[in-house]
Amino acid sequence: MLLEVRQLEVHYGGIRAVAGIDLEIADGELVCLIGANGAGKTSTLKAICGLIASRSGTVRYGGEDISRAPVHELPRKGLVMVPEGRGIFAQLTVAENLAMGAYAHGGGDPAAQYERFPRLAERRRQIAGTLSGGEQQMLALARALMTRPRLLLLDEPSMGLAPMMVTKIFELVHDIAAQGVTILLVEQNARAALELARRGYVMESGSITLSGEARALLDNPRVREAYLGE
Repeated sequence: MLLEVRQLEVHYGGIRAVAGIDLEIADGELVCLIGANGAGKTSTLKAICGLIASRSGTVRYGGEDISRAPVHELPRKGLVMVPEGRGIFAQLTVAENLAMGAYAHGGGDPAAQYERFPRLAERRRQIAGTLSGGEQQMLALARALMTRPRLLLLDEPSMGLAPMMVTKIFELVHDIAAQGVTILLVEQNARAALELARRGYVMESGSITLSGEARALLDNPRVREAYLGE
């Protein structure tokens, strides 16, 4: 397995946000983690990549225990997160944002990202904070890809976007996965996430309550009622 999470717990003061979960992702998989607001999905991603400290449990990446690894080392190992809200450098240009993404590897050629995201090529000299929400999400993805990730953690990439742009973003995620990048996708749009992923996990109140093949979860009456509006 590329990623193995075992008995991961995250606390905020006296509140347990992640309650001893297990999950795993094989190299090349696209796996989704769905659940309601406050279920613990973002906390799980942040704990995996070291942005918050876990109370207990282990995170193994590529066979290495990274539970206490310095955060800045993980992009060099190929583990990269695109956070909820995109996290772009709003005062820098598109080109400068991409250059920051290449920093972990000592530089890189953005040409491949401009080919993948032609809209960014048109706006390469534009200040990132003036882009539309969808363009900012594209920039966040492109910047992450500049690190040449092996595992990409995506937190709510469709949040706040118009339906047409949501479709475009999911197409891009599909294409990135098809090129061999392993992806863990956190997404409130449960139907779109399960239609895109190979496997899925359902998180409720800090715990994993269901897991399995994405198609099976799409047909699960509990999932359909709670997350698909049926």
